[in-house]
Amino acid sequence: MTRAARWFAAALVAALLAGCGYTLGGTLPPHVKTVAVPIFKNLTQEPGIETVITAAIVTSFGNSGRLRVVPVNQADSIIEGEIVAYTVESIGYDTSQNAQQFRLWVTLNVKFRDLKTNSMLWEEQNLREQSDFRATGQVAQGASTISLEEGAARQAALEIGRQVVSMALDRF
Repeated sequence: MTRAARWFAAALVAALLAGCGYTLGGTLPPHVKTVAVPIFKNLTQEPGIETVITAAIVTSFGNSGRLRVVPVNQADSIIEGEIVAYTVESIGYDTSQNAQQFRLWVTLNVKFRDLKTNSMLWEEQNLREQSDFRATGQVAQGASTISLEEGAARQAALEIGRQVVSMALDRF
């Protein structure tokens, strides 16, 4: 590729990126350096899921390294949410029609606010994540199935945490 062709290609890419409003740094206001993540509200009948979801979001922010998680009174921004649905459905059966595979769905509403300017950065309604798990043995015997469901809930929470942090940091 000739030098002129490389310059033209670089100029074309720069023009396309500038024209579509794409930025490499995201749209997070420059003064936002910290985030508070209070315990999400649990509007479901699933006990403790709010702790699992909130912990996963805090962990995801910690792993990203771009916003430091702090208490509300020290924060530039805040992620608030409510868990509006938690369901488990059978999706696979053995030859005797016993449920053996399950899909867990978690749905939540999330808001990301700038506390310094008292403005909404974004809001997402009905953010949904799933996790599948397989039960072994008789489902009616329960203890192992409950443990598998808890593992699936943690996996779904990790995915939700990654998704929320991605939306907070990289929204275009």
